[in-house]
Parts: sequence; structure tokens; C-alpha cells
Amino acid sequence: MNIKWLKTFIVTAQHENFRKASEILFLTQPAVSKHIQRLEDYLQCSLFSRKGKQVLLNAEGHRFLPIAQKILKEYEIGLHHFEAWQCGYTKQLSIAVAPQIASSILPAILKDFMIKEPKIEILIDVVNSYEVVQKILEGKADIGLTRTYPAQSNLKSEIVLEEPVVLVAPYDTQIEHEKNLFEKYRLITHNHPVYWDNLLIEIMRVYPMIKTLKVNQIEVSKKFIEQGLGVSYLPYSMVEKEIAEHLLKVISPAEIENPISHTYLVTKISTSEMEIFINFFKDALKK
Repeated sequence: MNIKWLKTFIVTAQHENFRKASEILFLTQPAVSKHIQRLEDYLQCSLFSRKGKQVLLNAEGHRFLPIAQKILKEYEIGLHHFEAWQCGYTKQLSIAVAPQIASSILPAILKDFMIKEPKIEILIDVVNSYEVVQKILEGKADIGLTRTYPAQSNLKSEIVLEEPVVLVAPYDTQIEHEKNLFEKYRLITHNHPVYWDNLLIEIMRVYPMIKTLKVNQIEVSKKFIEQGLGVSYLPYSMVEKEIAEHLLKVISPAEIENPISHTYLVTKISTSEMEIFINFFKDALKK
């Protein structure tokens, strides 16, 4: 059985259209038809019902589709492992990480780690903080880095970073007091998965006339602030670069107490490569 036949069958089955399959696979329609025909000859059954130019997956096709997908997945995983071995990797480490962490503290640490441990292949899966825990529970990641506290009792978690959350504004603003700042700018909210609900209640208690703008991504929030669309409370590590580059500025707290942001490291099992990374990660954060 040829892997190319399986790929062609899967794509054709998903779209039930030879022309669409040929466009996706960069094949001619006759080539698609030929792959399907050879696979059907190999299996000694038809996989599609053909009505003129229309093709529909038949009962045999429906039964074979998950089998083909499983075969292709195992083939790709095996090929990846072999290619990794050819590149000199002897171990693999999968890390599920929240976007805020992936774009701030992780890159520099990861760069140094890969130089120090060239035989450990790193796979990064960027998902939201709540999905990080699920990835660990399902065994789809070895290590999780998240901003939310993982309450599951069958997981091991620890705080690896505790940092201040700061009120940031456009760099060119002349306003230095939070009250006046809130009078001029909208408060950009809900770009962090943890502290906003309680923080917003406190802000609205002190400044009830405040106007808000809900944005669910920190990177977008920073761009909005740079353009003068609002101000926001963000973890310091997320805005350190922009502050240094004079794109954003920190406003000292007055009536509102700034919250604290935590980064949690989450695991379910322990392996030697995990311990190597965890120790390296913790040491890097102390520097």
C-alpha cells in the first residue's frame, strides 16, 4: 500500500470532490483518480459511489477512512522520530505553553537550553492557559507553563515566577495619575486569564465612570496602547521590551493596588529530560 494513495484518499474523502483534492494535493485530477483506483484495487473494494462528476464516500469508504488516518498518523510520527534521530536527537520533550509566556520569558531560556542540550528535541504547543492543563492530563505534553492555577489533584504544579502587574500607558502621554488616565483613556481589560475579574471590580468601585475595552490578547492590547487606544494592567515581563524601547510607560499606582501575576509549571510524570529542562528553566529565572 502506497502512502500517497492514503493521503489522496483522505483528502478526497474529506471533500468528496476530485477537483478540490487535486488543488489541495497539487496533483492533476487524473492523478487523483489513479491513486484512488490503485487503492481500491489493493483493497479489492470500491470506496466511493460515483454519480457522473460527483463522488460520495460509500459504506466501505466510511469504514476505511479512520483506518487510513491512523496509518498515516503513525507513519508521520515514525518518520519524524527517524528524522530526529538522523539530526542527532536522542530524547524528546513536549511543552504546552500559554501565549503570554511563549512570547515573553520562554524564547531566551529556550535558546540557551537548546545550545546546552542539543540532543533533546523540543516541541512547543502554544495554547491558552486553560488548555495547558488539559494537554498535560491527556498526555499530549510533558511540561506545562501556564498563568492559571491548576487545581487538579493528580498533577504536580509549582509557582516558578511571581511578577508585578503594572499599569501601562502610551509613552507620549503626559498624564501621571491613574484617575486622570482613566478619564482620558479606555481601560483595556481581560487580556490575562486570572486577575481581571477582581481587579475590574476594585477599579470600578474607586472610579465608577471608567470606560472599558475588552481585548483577549496581550499582544493586541500592547499595540492598542501604543496607538493611544487605551491603557491596561499587564505583567511586567510582557511589557519590559516596549518600556525599554519607549513605546509604553509605567504609571505608578495611586488608589488601585496592582495585582501579582504567577507562572505555574505543571507536570504529571517525571523523566530525566523533564528534570533537566525544569532545573535549567528555574535557574534561568533566578538570573
